[in-house]
Amino acid sequence: MTTGERLLREADLEQVRQTRYGRRKTVNQIALTLSLLAMAFGLFWLFWILFETVRLGVGGLSVATLTQMTPPPNDVGGLANAMYGSFLMVLLATFVGTPIGILAGIYLAEFETKGWLANSTRFVNDILLSAPSIVIGLFVYAVVVTQFKSFSGWAGAIALALIVIPVVIRTTENMLQLIPSGLREAAYALGAPKWKVILSITLKAARAGVVTGVMLAVARIAGETAPLLFTALNNQFWTSSMSEPMASLPVTIFKFAMSPYHNWQELAWAGVFLITLAVLGLNILARLFTRAK
Repeated sequence: MTTGERLLREADLEQVRQTRYGRRKTVNQIALTLSLLAMAFGLFWLFWILFETVRLGVGGLSVATLTQMTPPPNDVGGLANAMYGSFLMVLLATFVGTPIGILAGIYLAEFETKGWLANSTRFVNDILLSAPSIVIGLFVYAVVVTQFKSFSGWAGAIALALIVIPVVIRTTENMLQLIPSGLREAAYALGAPKWKVILSITLKAARAGVVTGVMLAVARIAGETAPLLFTALNNQFWTSSMSEPMASLPVTIFKFAMSPYHNWQELAWAGVFLITLAVLGLNILARLFTRAK
């Protein structure tokens, strides 16, 4: 091959490379533009929802909203009993569901990763993660409410705990699997028992992710309405007994928002604002825990 032919061949190859580069650059620009448009579309609706929530929710906030019980139509009142009921049921559901979820996640990640029991547990856990919350509410209604012949706060806490458990299991297992196996092997080489390795090495290294999963689970159950409609029902008055029907913020919002009364609609928007604020605070805490890792 002469020098001229070689130069001509190199020029052809360079032209092909430039053509391919230009095509890839065009495809990249199109994909980037579509991605930005999709992001802008989602953010537009998100900010619109947040704007309406703040605009209508702040107007319904007052001292009475935080201190008085739910009122009758066209009367002055607040959401104190609903907030107390939601706080109590969410707190109990978290205390029940979190240890079960963490222990099950530890078992799946550290003890049996590929056995039949582990595969069966993951399969059932995936079903619970994707199951509509109303199905869980109907299950607890059939198992608990009909047996005791009464709606109760206990039934509501059980339904919410069943929603917490699969979220915590999946998060705990995934976070523990991200821990390098070299850390475990180094601890075993030093003579540490398995339980010590889990508590002091793997679980400690994954604590930020595990705590984040727990907070996200709490944020999810804080706004659940359907399970509580079939378990805790509602209560217009203040009650500290978990054996009776108990008010909750999501159910109260549902009831008041569907009513034709102006004062109930204002309280519904105030409740939406309070729940949004609580969920936002939990997500910020989750981010802070993740960043502190």
